[in-house]
Amino acid sequence: MTVVRALIALTLLTAAPAAAQTQTWQPRPGAPAYDPHRYQADQHRLEMGRLRAQADQRAAFAQQLELETRLNRQRIEAARLPEPVQPPPLPALRTPEEERALRRSATERRRAVSADVGQIDDWLDRPRD
Repeated sequence: MTVVRALIALTLLTAAPAAAQTQTWQPRPGAPAYDPHRYQADQHRLEMGRLRAQADQRAAFAQQLELETRLNRQRIEAARLPEPVQPPPLPALRTPEEERALRRSATERRRAVSADVGQIDDWLDRPRD
């Protein structure tokens, strides 16, 4: 008899937590078997979780692309030829006397050229018979 009592007590002890875990929301009589608001909230929660995961994935992908772009740019810049050596600066300017002499000679050259061109223009403008 004590074995039967021990078995019953053991059964009650193991069944008690199972009974507590199986308690769920009970709809009121005449109401649907599920709570539509709770169902909709669960759907929204799941969708928000999916969208967050998708946003995190896109952010990680964008960060990866940014890193690859930076590395490619560094590789390209490293492969460039170095800047050419700059030529030495121009020599010092001429003295005012030298400048005056150069201007005079340039004026004389222009006069000589314009005199020759004038002769050609006169020959081209001659009256034709």
